[in-house]
Amino acid sequence: MSDRGGLVISPGASRYARPEASTHRASSNRLRWIAVLSAFIPLSFVLVQCGRAPTAGMLAANSEASTAASFDDRFPAPLFKDRFPAANETFVQRQPSDAPRKRTMQAEVAPYKVASLAPTVPYRRPPREDQTTLVGLKSSAFPYLGNNPHTDEPFLNISKGDRRGHRSYGGRVYWQDETYNDNRVLMHVPENFDVRKPGVIVVFFHGNGATLERDVRDRQLVPQQITDSGVNAVLLAPQLAVDAADSSAGKFWQPGGLKRFVAESSEHLARLYGDPGTAKAFANMPVVIVGYSGGFVPAAWSLEVGGLGSRVRGVFLLDAVYGELDKFSSWIVNNRSGFFVSAYTRYTKRHDNELMQMLKEKGIAIAEDMDGPLRPGSVVFVETPKGVTHRDYVTHAWTDNPVKDVLVKMAATPTLTRFAASGSSPASR
Repeated sequence: MSDRGGLVISPGASRYARPEASTHRASSNRLRWIAVLSAFIPLSFVLVQCGRAPTAGMLAANSEASTAASFDDRFPAPLFKDRFPAANETFVQRQPSDAPRKRTMQAEVAPYKVASLAPTVPYRRPPREDQTTLVGLKSSAFPYLGNNPHTDEPFLNISKGDRRGHRSYGGRVYWQDETYNDNRVLMHVPENFDVRKPGVIVVFFHGNGATLERDVRDRQLVPQQITDSGVNAVLLAPQLAVDAADSSAGKFWQPGGLKRFVAESSEHLARLYGDPGTAKAFANMPVVIVGYSGGFVPAAWSLEVGGLGSRVRGVFLLDAVYGELDKFSSWIVNNRSGFFVSAYTRYTKRHDNELMQMLKEKGIAIAEDMDGPLRPGSVVFVETPKGVTHRDYVTHAWTDNPVKDVLVKMAATPTLTRFAASGSSPASR
């Protein structure tokens, strides 16, 4: 290489190179080397520091930096105690360690649905308990503003100021607001009653000196006897004269009285049953009339003018034949498809014997025991032994719980059960 007047000529260089270009290239090369060295020098310092023991100043500096902006401070880990409720809260306490395992188990047993063309299973009514209640009805026995059919005079034949009352056959006065103003009806639907099966409505007429709750329900156990019988039956028991020695029938004296009573009751029975849509089924259901003691008056008039005709499938009198023999005799003679049972003590023996004689004269066969099932046309008179009291007769007659016994014997006859469900008499088929 030669130096001519300050011009440097490198081997292989162009003879036409200018001094300014050479100077520029030299400057660029120096800058490139400086950049490379600046990248390696800090790394060399770090490598040197790694080979040395940390000094106190260095530890202090690192501690301050960690406290100021550590990763844990900026991004705190979730605390499970904040995500899961405590033991005293509504939800059950869960342990974090169990969570993954539970999720896995749930994933393994997760159900899935498969399309199916199979018919839907019919709805079944959930199990329920006996239903017993008191319902006020316009068609119940009282209040009654009509005439007494025996005298054709107003039933309320006594007045004192604004009060009106009735003088009974015994001469005692009972006031309307105390004795003849309760229109409630005791209704009972057993837990196993099924409106889709053949069934009956038991209409119970209580005796003198009674109330629905104290006597019919709690002392005489009429709802319980119906349930215990297992028969597909429901109960209607209207309040008659309240706790009084009076057998007046009230609205059951009127033509069509029993029919209106059952028709109005049907909607309430359907609601008590739990399905208002069954009201029509109740409205067409056959009826069995049960009369105890003074209940013989509404029982007899319901047979005579009640308006149900052949829908009355049976009559059961509990020491109740005190009169109205012509009405009972007429129903038995003209309704040979229904049954008639009269159980009696010495108090009504004379009248029962008289009724038996009337029926024998008309050619009606009579049985005097309850050993067999009740068949269509059965007529049974049962004398109960001494020691059986009139007051306890609804629960202790020839047997304990006689209402239950009669219903069981009625249901034991398939012919009578089918007839009760169909609404037609055997003779018409």
